[in-house]
Amino acid sequence: MSPRENVPAPGVAERLEPGLLRVLAPNPSPMTHWGTNTYLLGQKEIAVIDPGPDLPAHMAAILAACPSGGRITHVLVTHAHRDHSPLARVLSRETGAPIYAFGPSDAGRSKVMQELAASGFAGGGEGVDAGFQPDITLSHGDRVTSADWELEALHTPGHMGNHLCFAWDDALFSGDHVMGWASSLVSPPDGDLSDFMASCVALRQRPWRVFHPGHGAPVEAPSDRLDWLIAHRKARETSILQALDAGPATATDLAARLYTDVPAGLLPAAARNVFAHLIDLTQKNRAAPRGAMAFDQPFVVISAS
Repeated sequence: MSPRENVPAPGVAERLEPGLLRVLAPNPSPMTHWGTNTYLLGQKEIAVIDPGPDLPAHMAAILAACPSGGRITHVLVTHAHRDHSPLARVLSRETGAPIYAFGPSDAGRSKVMQELAASGFAGGGEGVDAGFQPDITLSHGDRVTSADWELEALHTPGHMGNHLCFAWDDALFSGDHVMGWASSLVSPPDGDLSDFMASCVALRQRPWRVFHPGHGAPVEAPSDRLDWLIAHRKARETSILQALDAGPATATDLAARLYTDVPAGLLPAAARNVFAHLIDLTQKNRAAPRGAMAFDQPFVVISAS
């Protein structure tokens, strides 16, 4: 979606704007695009945003990228997926910088997702960093400051309950909530589509200049991208309701029917996305499971309007 889709070299610090460097982790995949973007903000007191996976080469690249005379004083994590958070503890031990985040991997879950997790339903292989624990927890609106920069924590649950974005003036470190190369995965019980949509609407209220996402190029038309994400999810909701008009179906059935252009290996993730929609539709009394809320339960339409 962004015109800046030149793939950077892993481990090489790239200056994105004054005071901001990006170092790409060497973990490309269908779920991470070209890899995880780790950001270094500041000159003297440096914030590392999303240290990424626990890879020695990436750790070395982050330390080597620090501006001369600067030191890492803050480690900030957008959310506790294994492509974003595991290196945080290693980096903190090495530098003495505390880790800032919303909370552990299960923090911020909505009531329906807490109940789903309590029933035994677990994530679908997205790679939750279950042992993640910050040193300092941040709430929505909290500010983290240094002599070089100021960041505002924005709680943006949806992709994950403990997901934060970090506002830096009119730029936003958007983690996996908003990316330019793909729509975000929303996979229960860690992801919640109702929360995702509410977070998109909340972000849309501010005049952003650019988003620096967890994967992929900078998003240089943030409002347009948020509008697209909201419209995309509404269109998917409509297609699910139309498919259910033909009769009861599970999330897996619907994914196979609706995601005809997706490689077979990604259909399980697509089914998770569909399940997120089905839970949201149930919350809105527009669809319902035929029994208890469960991934393999057939759903039926209550109201298509």
